[in-house]
Amino acid sequence: MGSVPKLKRPHAVCIPYPAQGNINPMLKLAKLLHSKGFHITFVNTEFNHKRLLKSRGPDSLNALPSFRFETIPDGLPPSDTDATQDIPSLCASITKHCLAPFRELLSKLNDTTSSNEPPVTCIVSGGAMTFTLAAAEELGIPKVLFWPTSACGFMGYVQYPNLIEKGFAGFKGMSLDSVIDWIPGMIGIRLKDIPTFIRSTDPDDFMIKFAIDEAERDKRASAIIFNTFEELEHDVVDALSSMFPPIYTIGPLHLLINQIDNDDLKLIGSNLWKEESGCLQWLDSKKPNSVVYVNFGSITVMTPKQLVEFAWGLANSNQTFLWVMRPDLVAGDSAILPPEFVSETKERGLLASWCPQEEVLAHPSIGGFLTHNGWNSTLESISFGVPMICWPFFGEQPTNCWYCCTQWDIGMEIDSDVKRDEVEFLVKELMVGDKGKVMKKKAMEWKKLAEEASTSSTGSSSMNLDKLINQVILSPKRSTN
Repeated sequence: MGSVPKLKRPHAVCIPYPAQGNINPMLKLAKLLHSKGFHITFVNTEFNHKRLLKSRGPDSLNALPSFRFETIPDGLPPSDTDATQDIPSLCASITKHCLAPFRELLSKLNDTTSSNEPPVTCIVSGGAMTFTLAAAEELGIPKVLFWPTSACGFMGYVQYPNLIEKGFAGFKGMSLDSVIDWIPGMIGIRLKDIPTFIRSTDPDDFMIKFAIDEAERDKRASAIIFNTFEELEHDVVDALSSMFPPIYTIGPLHLLINQIDNDDLKLIGSNLWKEESGCLQWLDSKKPNSVVYVNFGSITVMTPKQLVEFAWGLANSNQTFLWVMRPDLVAGDSAILPPEFVSETKERGLLASWCPQEEVLAHPSIGGFLTHNGWNSTLESISFGVPMICWPFFGEQPTNCWYCCTQWDIGMEIDSDVKRDEVEFLVKELMVGDKGKVMKKKAMEWKKLAEEASTSSTGSSSMNLDKLINQVILSPKRSTN
């Protein structure tokens, strides 16, 4: 991959939406820009910075002088909890309170009398952080938005005004299985597969308004990035390209990152929970394609009853499993499994509170993934050739699930009202059934396409990264758009 001219070191300020699933891909993008010659300032909220220090330690944040971490407050009351904050509250607070401290940070970074760092030359912010656009416009620098969702999930949000106009909001008198046949690139999708906020029966629901406003403000960006690859979401990306500023598909980011040979960059991590690396040694002792990996991400919560149904479904399947169970996985309670389940599965199951997921999914012993279909998890599963059982929770996860099951042929959907018999049946089918074998073959085909897009200098994602840098970030004509 190419690099930027060395005459003047560009300085990118990268600020993700403050949740684990957004921080991870933004850090990868920041590392890619750094590998191209950029000075990086990575901005977390104070709340998440404390969690990062607790999880990783300060050494992981000081590995490179040209890769700095800064913080701004999120406006929410102080909290010592080690959990993802309430999403609607966080969105509302960000919108109201973050622009002023972000402006102050930019002013500090640009103060040449107190800093030896180069002046800020571009801002790369999370797609739900459009307050940053005003700051970039004031400085006359490129403003790039990075959506860590799938392109199809983003399209679902973009269609909210049309869904409201056509009477689909709140599912009033409509079946969840009602087919929507007019969304570009998503013909045949069901109402239940649209990002979940549209289900609210409150016409003034904040999250619906937030999604609509953010998508509209996105049109002010210099460019929009998606962590995907052209071959996977070509039709939807084409449709979005006619509605928004230039769109660049640059993914899977974790495969692009693997092309960088820099040990100091590898030390910089973003997991807000402490990883249990011992699970990798445990996987080493298992046969190829023999373990089902279970992880519902950083935000999903379930009831104690759902937890028990998943547990006994896994136990009754007689399959070997690795189950990542966050301390806050169960809503309002601790994630406690029945003692009988633990004793029955101790020889073929491993429970962990958090793990290095990319290394787990890349491990040859992993044969399937029971997932919430967050986009990071979905794309990682695709890029490592791992078929899925899909249990989406909220946001655009149902959209990702629909694509996995009906368009990409690498997933099987599980009912939201989870029952142990269904879990048992689907886990068996995934790991040893005929359907699972077909899905595995298809997953390996997508894996090859993902690698071609991101690991070759002529791959679509590799070339798009260079185009983004040269056509947008380093192009003066883009700065005042």
